[in-house]
Amino acid sequence: MKTKISSLLAPKRSHHSAQQQQKIILKGTLVILQNHGQSLPAKSVSLQIYSGTEVDPKPSIESRPESIIWSIYVPPDERCSPRKLKELQENSVQAIVHFLIPEAKSLFEHNSHSFQSFEEIINMFSGKRNQRIEGRFKERMKNILVHELHKAITHASHKTSVQYPLPQIISEDECAWMDDMEFGRQMLAGVHPVRIQRLKRFPPQSKNGVYSSIKPSDIEQNLDGCTLQLALQQRRIFILDHHDYLIPFLNRINKNGVCAYASRTLLFLRDDDMLKPIAIELSLSGLALGSEIHRVFLPAKEGVEAALWQLAKAHVAANDTLYHQLISHWLHTHAVVEPFIIATRRQLSVMHPIHRMLNPHFRDTIHINALARCIIVNSEGMFEKTLLSSEISMELSSEFYKEWRFYEQGLPADLLKRGVAIKDTNVNNPTGIQLLLEDYPYATDGLEIWVSIKQWVNDFCSFFYKDDNAVTSDVELQAWWAEIRDVGHGDKRNELWWNQMTTLPNLVEALTTLIWIASALHASLNYGQYAYCGYPPARPTLCRKFIPQEGTPEFGEFLKDPDKFFLQMLPGRFETSLAVALVHVLSRHASDEVYLGCQPSSEWIDNEEVRKRFAQFNEELKKIQTRILSRNNDHKLKNRRGPAKMAYNLLCPDISSSRSKGVIMGRGIPNSISI
Repeated sequence: MKTKISSLLAPKRSHHSAQQQQKIILKGTLVILQNHGQSLPAKSVSLQIYSGTEVDPKPSIESRPESIIWSIYVPPDERCSPRKLKELQENSVQAIVHFLIPEAKSLFEHNSHSFQSFEEIINMFSGKRNQRIEGRFKERMKNILVHELHKAITHASHKTSVQYPLPQIISEDECAWMDDMEFGRQMLAGVHPVRIQRLKRFPPQSKNGVYSSIKPSDIEQNLDGCTLQLALQQRRIFILDHHDYLIPFLNRINKNGVCAYASRTLLFLRDDDMLKPIAIELSLSGLALGSEIHRVFLPAKEGVEAALWQLAKAHVAANDTLYHQLISHWLHTHAVVEPFIIATRRQLSVMHPIHRMLNPHFRDTIHINALARCIIVNSEGMFEKTLLSSEISMELSSEFYKEWRFYEQGLPADLLKRGVAIKDTNVNNPTGIQLLLEDYPYATDGLEIWVSIKQWVNDFCSFFYKDDNAVTSDVELQAWWAEIRDVGHGDKRNELWWNQMTTLPNLVEALTTLIWIASALHASLNYGQYAYCGYPPARPTLCRKFIPQEGTPEFGEFLKDPDKFFLQMLPGRFETSLAVALVHVLSRHASDEVYLGCQPSSEWIDNEEVRKRFAQFNEELKKIQTRILSRNNDHKLKNRRGPAKMAYNLLCPDISSSRSKGVIMGRGIPNSISI
């Protein structure tokens, strides 16, 4: 594939030796490249790419063998069904065989650590890959894998190779991901549309008082005739900010081959409601305490500046991928919901109406989180191997938990906090807010889902609680709320933002927020991962090169072959394949999934009036689905599809009985955090 980069814009040699990059660890059913020169974990095994290499006899961390991972104990009523576990294992093995085995063979046979062309990346999805495990490679695999896993992978490798669908981001246009308007659109209708904020003051300023180096003269020529002051007054300047939280960690991150900046991206809201990127600032920590080194990149259509601009966007995408996976996805859905589940099991009887309402929204979450702690967020796990934060990933997540506020995760409150909406005093507006961006697909669709959930929760709670006194006098409910606040989220027990569980509106707001997080918010962040992130150049998980300075040897290499420089800036081919395999597995809907507006059985509650109100909720979701599909076909709403021609369906309820199951759909809102 001939890219725009090569027609505009090459590589600094990695400072790692081949021996530091040669160990592959197979943990669970997922393969992890160990490239940081660290000792091997206990009970793990390594595939030696070069002969004569010895395994460190003193492993530094604990690991669990595959058989323990899949049978890890969780209470019986929290376990995934045998059918779902079997699917998950089969999907994982299939992804290993298709994406990872060919790359392991390439390392074993050719010592090729980087993709040599964009065509090689496209070929990852081909049905003609050499995935057979045979010869010397088969013997190596046999020696390092537990028998059960070796048997499953070997068997799968001899089946007919599967043609994996191209990720949607490149299925219509292989170069659409490079388009500036697609770059901006994904902040409103991508897999991570919850970070964009309105810029209220220029220039941006960090928490420690350091001002951004972006000058008015850098951006005014891209404001479509507006002055900077007028654009700010008209609320048309937005920012994707990954600066403040990364700066304190950069010196620790930027070792072992990772090259990360703390980024700020400014965007201008055009008349057609699309966000146009107008400047990117990439920052590093300076030598003096509190000082910073800034570089500003501006959009360009051709020449060296255009090629540098593409590199800058890749670094921004790596920042955004980190925040998406570690904070928005793991922390703000999987992790924060868990104390609510535990308190529900401990304090509410199974006959309690709130237990019955919440139970479908907690299905499989405890088991999925347990598996994630074994494979994904554990030490030496998937996040540490693929994200730029590496071994400080959980430390960074813990820092963000200090700022967590439960009620700010409600959609209207979140949109207000980010400055993309204002309060609306119109009593006929059930959201209570007015969006500043008319074409913000995540927010537009999400607010309709939010209102429907809140109406259902209000109908349900009003049936069982006739007044505020009924809420206050419910001993189980009060114990439930106390455990959530004082034990489950005990670090936050003295925070003043917790509502008292003394009124019906407070109960409705808490339950609506909780159900929103477990269903729609998680769906919007998870099930589009393969579509948006499955093509690694579009959303790299980390970068291995800084952007070269003019006059350096690296800059000369960059000018000589910009495509080669870009490809060598991406993660190694094995880490890249690992990340693609992960998002493919995570993006699949289970065949036994239960969706928002549906219940696992008709016996979930025995009250006809409640069933009637739930049926109304179901009908409202069907209407929302129709409206979303209609908006997606409205050509005036350019953010609904964008240059990549990807309809935004991640919050489309899709509760029809004819749905395809057990596949990647990119639509449908599961009731719970079930993958």
